[in-house]
Amino acid sequence: MRMFDLSGRVAIVTGGNGGIGLGMARGLAEAGAKVVLVGRNQEKGDAAAAGLGAHRALFLAADVTQKAECEGLIAAAVKKFGQLDILVNNAGVSIRKAPETYSEDEWRTILDTNLTSVFFASQAAHPVMKQGGGGKIINIGSVMSVLAAPYSAPYAASKGGVLQLTKSLATAWAADNIQVNAILPGWIDTEMTQTARRVVEGLHEHVLARTPAARWGSPADLAGAAVFLASKASDFITGAGLPVDGGFMAKA
Repeated sequence: MRMFDLSGRVAIVTGGNGGIGLGMARGLAEAGAKVVLVGRNQEKGDAAAAGLGAHRALFLAADVTQKAECEGLIAAAVKKFGQLDILVNNAGVSIRKAPETYSEDEWRTILDTNLTSVFFASQAAHPVMKQGGGGKIINIGSVMSVLAAPYSAPYAASKGGVLQLTKSLATAWAADNIQVNAILPGWIDTEMTQTARRVVEGLHEHVLARTPAARWGSPADLAGAAVFLASKASDFITGAGLPVDGGFMAKA
């Protein structure tokens, strides 16, 4: 359908060289967008971009926890493709342990990667999108934006912050025709959650038991939501959090 067509659009996906970031980037590219993948691992990023097609994707290495690097990233993307229409703030990290055992550095790493980066990248994108007549910002929260677990205090705090930041930016920038929404993934089968299954005893069984869809999600399951929130189909939706969780949050 034409309202989901992203031809002529340019998207940035942070943390886009693997996991759900790459799954969303692939969906955006298949819908017609040119995509800038962002991460720290150049070799992994170049391989991911090549998989999407050299004419369609580009990898840029950046540390999105740093304001100056976010500004440089936006400038580089615009220099390459001439515009910026879509920003997917997906970069994320988790360390799973009892809350009393986190170090100061671990706390700051999780909050800076998951939340501060969203703010800095969105700040950098705002003037470009405003000048271009509007844009779409998609922030990746989590079911932990709403729920909680005993082994994820900093992660849950950061993802709760992402959802609230999404609402704040949505209300601030609606007049600039910039829609800001969040996707709240459930338990998706990625390298990050494979590590979680090794650390958290019984996690695999718990996820299957609580998820009405009775399976783990895959990165491809995020593609449709990303395309929807990046397209004209969502022009009157802003400040929303969309669960993509197989019903995990709906089940008591």
